[in-house]
Amino acid sequence: MNELAITVIGRDRPGIVADVAEVLARLGANLTDSTMTRLRGHFAMTLICVGPPAAEVEEALAPLAADGQLLATVRAVRPDGETAPAGERYVMSVHGADRMGIVAAMTRAVTEAGGNVTDLSTRLVGSLYVVVAEVDLPAGAADPLAGQLADVAAGLGVEVTLRPADPDLL
Repeated sequence: MNELAITVIGRDRPGIVADVAEVLARLGANLTDSTMTRLRGHFAMTLICVGPPAAEVEEALAPLAADGQLLATVRAVRPDGETAPAGERYVMSVHGADRMGIVAAMTRAVTEAGGNVTDLSTRLVGSLYVVVAEVDLPAGAADPLAGQLADVAAGLGVEVTLRPADPDLL
């Protein structure tokens, strides 16, 4: 069996998740990890599964994209195996007036502290911009990073919090 990364993007409509899942089930592909969201009327899904060769899965998904409303891509990936988190898990939340560069500046600070962004979502509601990111940080990096994030946030005119992640919620 092959480990595959699959992306499906396009104009949202009811039934996309069911359609993709049914194709994969018919092929005997086991869905192991996935994420899906709706972004301003557009559907976006990424998933990892174990199944037949990529070309076979891509061919089976092709009818879903035949009308040009969806794009489905499939690529073989190398299994990483199970790995423990690289550090301590935290949640960074940012909110404030929308402006260019918020995500770039805040995630750069995390990276420079030796951290890794493992999940990120953003929302624009009117003029309010919200970022929520799960990050893995090296031991002892959270307090210095919190200070750095506060400085970056002040320069951007936004608010930031960094708190330990609740393992029961992740």
